[in-house]
Amino acid sequence: MRDLALLFILLGMAWPAWRRPWLGVLGLAVLSYLHPQGYANGFLREAPVFFTLFAWVSLAALHQTWRQHAWAALPWRRLLDWRVLGLLALWAWFGVTSHYSLAPWDAWDKYREVLKILPPLLLTLLLIDTREKLHYLILAIALSFLLVALKGGYWAVISGFHDRVYGPPGSQYSDNNEFAVALAMAIPLLVLWLREARGLRFVLLLGIALTYASVVSSWSRGGMLALAAMTLGLIWHSKRKLLAIPLLLLLLATLFVQLPEQWFGRMQSTANYQDDTSAGERLQVWQVGIDFAAKRPLVGGGFNAWPALTLKEAGGLDWHSIYVKILAEHGYVGLALWGGLLGATLVRLTWGVRRHPAWVREYGAMLQASLLAYLVGGATLGIAYWELPYHLVVLAALLGTLSPPRVQAPDPG
Repeated sequence: MRDLALLFILLGMAWPAWRRPWLGVLGLAVLSYLHPQGYANGFLREAPVFFTLFAWVSLAALHQTWRQHAWAALPWRRLLDWRVLGLLALWAWFGVTSHYSLAPWDAWDKYREVLKILPPLLLTLLLIDTREKLHYLILAIALSFLLVALKGGYWAVISGFHDRVYGPPGSQYSDNNEFAVALAMAIPLLVLWLREARGLRFVLLLGIALTYASVVSSWSRGGMLALAAMTLGLIWHSKRKLLAIPLLLLLLATLFVQLPEQWFGRMQSTANYQDDTSAGERLQVWQVGIDFAAKRPLVGGGFNAWPALTLKEAGGLDWHSIYVKILAEHGYVGLALWGGLLGATLVRLTWGVRRHPAWVREYGAMLQASLLAYLVGGATLGIAYWELPYHLVVLAALLGTLSPPRVQAPDPG
């Protein structure tokens, strides 16, 4: 039954996508973040569901372009945005480091996997060309995470937060730690939806509360750090700080009263990392990655270099940090390209939208809070090749090109 339901969902996305290809971009976002195919238990579990819809949407976009004779109307301003060029430069450098990798076969396999992130982002740049479409795309992403969070938040509440919650099977955030960071990144998008919603405000507020509960019940220390950083970002950009802070404190107090003592013991180990075995192993693995980058500062070790570097020296299974992972696998050049792209996007969302209309500043504040959650939560997780943060970079590029800054009129005097 699950496979038949998923098949109907896919067919339901395909028809409107043929009529209006931009709706297919929303469908791709749902398949990426809700990941319904992970719940299939039959023939669709291993089927290329995402690729099938992507191919269909691409064909629909070409058909629309041919029908409207719009070959010369490519959105060059969006395609040549500095953030898009930064993404292309970063992926090109990934190809260079794969060529010089310590394990070339594994590196090229991983490179092809990571390269799959770019084509859907290109479709987004081509087809999302109005504020309304951008709004619905953000809504689709937020709704996808909300549906997963409702399930996790409900279970967290009825179990008294004694059990950990996990993401959709087979997704990029199926593990409890990754799931917590992903939901922390999704909360600002839900808040943006709440601010623009005319109805269902109580439902959205309840959904945001359950999303907070899901992050707390993940028992993830990195997730809690991401949640704290994101929440501070929301408060900073809130127009009603005097109301937002008491409501937030009330929500957290309600959640913390239900938490078991073991949860507080695990969170306390974040401060006492010297006595935590897991934290000690991560510090050891990070040191291995930093030391190796000093030996190959330009290209690093390439994708999937950790087995050759850590098994004998530290025994780690991952770098457990987006920063160390990028540095060890792609060198200081890769770290500069990657960090420069995300850092400059974050700065641009902070100060670069001040002369834009109010709605652009509102969207920019929420995208900034979401990226901040990723950069903080990723400090202890190896989630450098997630699709979501690069999707946020593309959304920031769309935000900057769909509404140019206001030009102040010259002083008549």
